[in-house]
Amino acid sequence: MPTVSVKRDLLFEALGQKYTDEEFDELCFEFGLELDEITSEKEILSREQGDEKAEGASDVVLYKIDVPANRYDLLCLEGLVRGLQVFKEKLEAPRYKRVSPTASVRPHAVAAVLRNITFTQERYESFIELQEKLHQNICRKRTLVAIGTHDLDTISGPFTYTAKPPGDIRFKPLNQSKEYTAAELMSHYKTDSHLRHYLHIMENEPLYPIIYDSNGIVLSMPPIINGDHSKISLNTKNIFIECTATDLTKAKITLDMIVTMFSEYCDEPFTVEEAEVVYPDGRLCVYPELAYRTETLSGDFINKRVGINESAESIAQLLTRMCLRSEVSGEGDLIQVEIPPTRADVIHACDIMEDAAIAYGFNNIFRSTPRTYTVANQLPLNKLTELLRQDLAAAGFTEALTFALCSQEDIADKLRKNIVETRAVHISNPKTAEFQVVRTCLLPGLLKTLAANRKMPLPLKLFEISDVVLKDETKDVGARNNRRLCAVYYNKSPGFEVIHGLLDRVMQLLDVKPGRNQGYHIQAAEDSTFFPGRCAEIFSCGKSIGHLGVLHPDVISRFELTMPCSAIDIDIEPFL
Repeated sequence: MPTVSVKRDLLFEALGQKYTDEEFDELCFEFGLELDEITSEKEILSREQGDEKAEGASDVVLYKIDVPANRYDLLCLEGLVRGLQVFKEKLEAPRYKRVSPTASVRPHAVAAVLRNITFTQERYESFIELQEKLHQNICRKRTLVAIGTHDLDTISGPFTYTAKPPGDIRFKPLNQSKEYTAAELMSHYKTDSHLRHYLHIMENEPLYPIIYDSNGIVLSMPPIINGDHSKISLNTKNIFIECTATDLTKAKITLDMIVTMFSEYCDEPFTVEEAEVVYPDGRLCVYPELAYRTETLSGDFINKRVGINESAESIAQLLTRMCLRSEVSGEGDLIQVEIPPTRADVIHACDIMEDAAIAYGFNNIFRSTPRTYTVANQLPLNKLTELLRQDLAAAGFTEALTFALCSQEDIADKLRKNIVETRAVHISNPKTAEFQVVRTCLLPGLLKTLAANRKMPLPLKLFEISDVVLKDETKDVGARNNRRLCAVYYNKSPGFEVIHGLLDRVMQLLDVKPGRNQGYHIQAAEDSTFFPGRCAEIFSCGKSIGHLGVLHPDVISRFELTMPCSAIDIDIEPFL
């Protein structure tokens, strides 16, 4: 969930009412938000960098509010205040409209103009912060959409969105003192703590996107940096907003969010100047769309799913408080719900039903017993796992919990096996070499845990009971989970008898007697992971369930261990 930081006094001034911290926390809860923290810039710096760094910092009280990830309209002070005011029925949800420009603006990108806007320091900071919140949220760190904002009075249309080789692009980027080529900029920003995270989006591309005005002035090189020439300031009156994207739907939503949040500061509030976008094939589109749509649903649908019994008129009023202007259509209990451009999160009737529940108040919903009676019970496999964990711990072994993902080397080369024979599920785009495949056995995780704890007093006795994943063509997903038990004993001597004794204890707990037919037994086997002649295969009721033995010296050394180690690895699912 995104966290929005707002100054308390500024928030209360905009709301037109002062609240105690407890009252505002309750208001947030009613609206479906969470007041995460009450702090200040000084307190944050003191906590993170020490009291010396915090000297002179602002001690203005900040509210940190957690906002649902799909509510892009609440990511700034303006949207938050507007939503709360409508919710408290102190304000009607505004109607947004677009007007034709007085001057020709024909950019080749999704764009709009905020004309005759008035900035204060707080509004300006909120405007910049909203862009950053959108970049991190719906724009997916600029991979889907990149936002550019420019002082329209410093540039002249029409604007051209094109692509050129990096060596052919030269301009002065934002807050820099000299010009760079695009290639030089990519090298320059590799050490920038903020922008270096976005370079990978385009650094390997033969052509870089670029936006020019009619005089050849660079507006921006999306998604990396804007030009310095058109940067906005507190004195900016007319803002040209462009969004370049790989996802047009996300670009439309992003543009709608910015203009609806800040159009209230224009001379004509909630009015946005449209921009024409001309595509190479001659198609002409006008943005922003600011599209309203209507959904029809019954009051009975909402009553049944929320668990309330309200009239259609009452439900319509509840939805109107959530910025969804609603009215009863006159045909039974059908309700016409208007979805504004600020509510891109509403895509189904269930989203509307959820807003009705929020407005009604979750605490006001009568708590009742479900009509269908069911008895919950722990899954037998999980119950067996918990029982075994307790008794293995009582036997002197320490439980470990290791990653389900590992490297190919961990489950293959280090265990002296071929990766093709492991039936491992591979991750298509792993972030690191440590998370290439899903583990096919628990042993590598335990051996890595031993390696990380070599300084602990000997002997080291570890166990884990968890799932492994194996390819299985008979399953609809192509793989299956398998619950396994693995334990290791690490000491100056191999301790095979300790592991063998653990096997006997486990079988005793599972009420499986020694025997070849209906019981369990072990017999000599060869496995490349274990020392030759020191490995046994474990059978239960005539079926192989795993191995135990002394690990091969090569396996021990590959996991950076220096002493003998014995291990057991068995499947516990047959014992259910």
